[in-house]
Amino acid sequence: MKVYIALKEWLAFHAMKVLGESYNKRNYKKIRISLFTTIMAITIIPLLIIAGLSYNNYTDLLIKEERDQLESRLDKSIRAISAMVENLRTVIEFSAWQDRYDELTVQANLEKLFIRLKQHYTFFADIGVIDSRGIQQSYYGPYDLEGTDYSNEQWFTEVLESGIYISNIYLGFREVPHFTIAVSSFDPNSRKKWVLRTTIDASTLQNFINTIKTARIDDLFLIDQIGIMQTSSSLYGEAFSKYKEKRAVSNEYSFYQTEENYFHGSGRIKKTPWTLVLVEKEYVHQQDWLDFRNRLATIVLLCIIIDVLIVYGLANLLTNLIRSSDEIHMKLLQEAEHSDRLASIGRLAAGVGHEINNPLAIINEKAGLAGDILAVSPDFENKEMITGCLESIGKSVKRCSTITHRLLGFAKRQEVKNQQLQVNDVLKEVMVFLDNLMLTNRIKIESQLQYDLPEVFSDQMQLQQVFLNILNNAIDAVGKDGHISIMSHVVAGDVRVVIQDDGPGITDDVLPHIFEPFFTTKDSDKGTGLGLSITYGLIKKLGGDITVRSQVGKGTAFTITIPVEN
Repeated sequence: MKVYIALKEWLAFHAMKVLGESYNKRNYKKIRISLFTTIMAITIIPLLIIAGLSYNNYTDLLIKEERDQLESRLDKSIRAISAMVENLRTVIEFSAWQDRYDELTVQANLEKLFIRLKQHYTFFADIGVIDSRGIQQSYYGPYDLEGTDYSNEQWFTEVLESGIYISNIYLGFREVPHFTIAVSSFDPNSRKKWVLRTTIDASTLQNFINTIKTARIDDLFLIDQIGIMQTSSSLYGEAFSKYKEKRAVSNEYSFYQTEENYFHGSGRIKKTPWTLVLVEKEYVHQQDWLDFRNRLATIVLLCIIIDVLIVYGLANLLTNLIRSSDEIHMKLLQEAEHSDRLASIGRLAAGVGHEINNPLAIINEKAGLAGDILAVSPDFENKEMITGCLESIGKSVKRCSTITHRLLGFAKRQEVKNQQLQVNDVLKEVMVFLDNLMLTNRIKIESQLQYDLPEVFSDQMQLQQVFLNILNNAIDAVGKDGHISIMSHVVAGDVRVVIQDDGPGITDDVLPHIFEPFFTTKDSDKGTGLGLSITYGLIKKLGGDITVRSQVGKGTAFTITIPVEN
């Protein structure tokens, strides 16, 4: 059985040792890099997603704004051209008043009308009057067109039906671009329709388009129903060139983007065969877009730099916390090892104590009997020396008995008897118990006890033993004319007692071993090395903690933490 227990303890000890080595073998550099990479990915990916969404949303917003502005400018341009055409139509219709047919068929009257029109509108090229059969009855212009038959012309049929006709731009006999406006009217005398037809120089349209074209518009031109350009374009060529975008002639209004990164808007001009096309540079070439893109790139870059710095610091912090946690684990393992060692020594001490007590009792009894016999015996040679030897035996037996009793106390698993108590009261009782010893050694004691300490649920006798052991050690350390301070206060909900002396202190190589059994720096006649080990075991059994700090030449301080609820 003993062999099994020893083997079990050996395996537990080496398992703790191996676990401790696993902590020591951790590569904290790899941990830091892994944390840095992971946190950077967690933070950078959302940033890039948000930046991408912002980029796309702003792009869509610019496209919408560009289209709205394009539509507004296109609509204004169409209204301007429509107003011009409407003005021309009104002038011609007014000239073709219904009772003027007979008047205008007279060549001289038609010439006077043309001259008046030419005075106000210099772009008129010629004028003619056509009867209901399609025969031109009178004409004034550069050509001999009087008597020309237009009855088979489509435009003649159209003007009779709708009342007005506006032609596409064409070259004609003069090889000069021009277009025709014809209106029909009713002759009350013959009770038939007749047509007043005028020809207008195409440069009129070109000049008017150049007038309404603003600096924001990159190109503005007219096309007919099959896409033939009616005016010249700075991007697509001169008049009569073919405009390649079919979308412009397929809808009343259309907006589209070409491969050349231009926005196109087109719209029909009512009561004409023309479609107006407006072209503007696409938004990516605008300064607002460039400024936004630069600002977005700058913000993202700054965020990444700040993120790298923060994440690097955070990765270092977490790595240091992991390292500290590992060190705490190592410390706990060492404490567990220490506790296991104490338990083993405790079992050994119990056996040794029981085995030694019986022979000591016999030695003490026999030595006492020998002393009694020697006391009643007559004097003889060496009697005094024998008496001294018996007294020495008695002192040694007493010392051995003290050691064995402490060993038994160290090994004995006393049941904790918890009760509500005030730690200050326990400290005062212990100080009263040591009062004479302190007076004898002229030791000054200073107490700073918090008056409103909460009551703790603990064992009074064992707390007395803890405080007594530590104060005894402090008294031994300071010697005569020393100084000891006792302070109690509440920290994190627990009661904390600090006992500090101004003795010589403990060196760094000794400090880690002071709670080990049989370890002592005192003379052999002053200590057994069990007091602090017993104290450590008692305070751990009560659910508390004990720590020590010391500085050579300045003193030592023991801190005892006692939980309010055990």
